[in-house]
Amino acid sequence: MESRYVWEDVLKTVKQLDPKKLEIVKATLPIVKEHGEAITTRFYKRMFEKHPELKNIFNMTHQKTGHQPRALANAVYGAAANIEDMSTIMPVLERIGQKHRSLQIKPEHYPIVGENLLAAIKETLGDAATDEIIDAWADAYEVISDVFIQMEDKLYKTTEAQPGGWAGFKEFIVDRKVQESDVITSFYLKPKDGASLPRFIPGQYITVKIDIPQEEYIQLRQYSLSDKPGRDYFRISVKREDPVGEGYPPGVVSNDLHKFFNEGDMIPFFMAPNH
Repeated sequence: MESRYVWEDVLKTVKQLDPKKLEIVKATLPIVKEHGEAITTRFYKRMFEKHPELKNIFNMTHQKTGHQPRALANAVYGAAANIEDMSTIMPVLERIGQKHRSLQIKPEHYPIVGENLLAAIKETLGDAATDEIIDAWADAYEVISDVFIQMEDKLYKTTEAQPGGWAGFKEFIVDRKVQESDVITSFYLKPKDGASLPRFIPGQYITVKIDIPQEEYIQLRQYSLSDKPGRDYFRISVKREDPVGEGYPPGVVSNDLHKFFNEGDMIPFFMAPNH
């Protein structure tokens, strides 16, 4: 319940969209929804061309499969459609905020996203996206991004302040590696600094950061904690991901963990907040 009240506190402070611009956004929602995946696909292509360093954050396999563009299209439409009262989609907003925080999304990333998203709308819709429409969507994006910036700031601070909490990525040592089946391996992880661990709840996860020599960019992946809280270790149980289809590579991180990480190796990871 605590996170819900945090959301409500954030939403009370969010500025409202100008009524005229609100009407423009509402009137153009159908066309944005219709072309949503084309817009977000163009957005990611454009953003990665201008800011290739962001490939260190995003799961590039999800880009190839189209999963990420579809997810962003749905998120943009959902937030804009409920911009008058975003409390109605609080669970959805919270999941997105949790995901952003698990990837270490920071306030400075939002202007980059906004610039490229608006440009993608203009490039995809062409003359239909007039200056007036783009201006209205720019203000709508500012309102929506403000929600996430405030929420994620609270999540960062809350997680860091909890007993055993920490900021950023922290190094853990693989204490044990146990093969559970042909495709699942469990890793028992202890903090390198010997510090105590925060408690967690079912479904809570960590973000591991893996630097694979043959890959150009750092890989971030989320794995649920798979043992009881209150132990002196965290456990993740990783399924080795095979190719999702012809022409697609196998899971980069899951296969690397299975093949190359052994007892005594270090894995940096970031703790997702309680949700």
